[in-house]
Amino acid sequence: MRLVVIFGPPAVGKMTVGRALADSSTFRLFHNHALIEPLLEVFDYGTPPFTRLLSAWRAQAVEEAARSRTDLVLTYVWGLELEEDAEELATYIRPYVARGAQVAFVELSADLDTRLQRNRTELRLAEKRSKRDVRWSDANVREMERYVMNTGRGSGSEPLPGDALLAQHRHLRLDNSRLAPDDAAARILGWLDGSREGSPDAATPRTPGEGERSLRPRRPARRTGSRTRPCPRAASPWGTR
Repeated sequence: MRLVVIFGPPAVGKMTVGRALADSSTFRLFHNHALIEPLLEVFDYGTPPFTRLLSAWRAQAVEEAARSRTDLVLTYVWGLELEEDAEELATYIRPYVARGAQVAFVELSADLDTRLQRNRTELRLAEKRSKRDVRWSDANVREMERYVMNTGRGSGSEPLPGDALLAQHRHLRLDNSRLAPDDAAARILGWLDGSREGSPDAATPRTPGEGERSLRPRRPARRTGSRTRPCPRAASPWGTR
């Protein structure tokens, strides 16, 4: 049983890479907006009932996934300098840690211009209704730059609360500015499996070798009602943070 936490700044591609990872393995994807969007139908963002339900439901979903021994990808927007974020994330992953699962963190990074381009793609706007006001969403991506959402701040930087949590688990930093989602997913799977494909800070696109995908077990297509459908794909692979 494995848990992979994908984190990084807004519009870096956390959900898109997470979906590619799930599509090519036994992992299931539980992305950051899976609960945010339905809650926004009832409550305003950041209000007490919104915050209580988001935290409680997310924790319960991860607990049940661990209980059922599900390989899970969890995406999370994480201010590494915020003690409360580190504490919340530690709570979420605790069911997997307590069961002796393999817990790993994957950090995605991309420059601001790249992320602003990804912020407007079809898939992102389809999956995240709250991002459809693109003018507001662009401003939000820029505003979030005030938080520390990536490591690699230099040897002289003081340790942050997030660093302490990362030090307890495997951690891969991946610059996916020029990596397609499937290539990023292949790098992550290679790293999880201990191969050289998963070397950190990989940025050069790579084409999987012939038959490589067939060696990895795939999960069944998701079901909606009585119909089975694959995960949707947009014209551009980048669409969600």
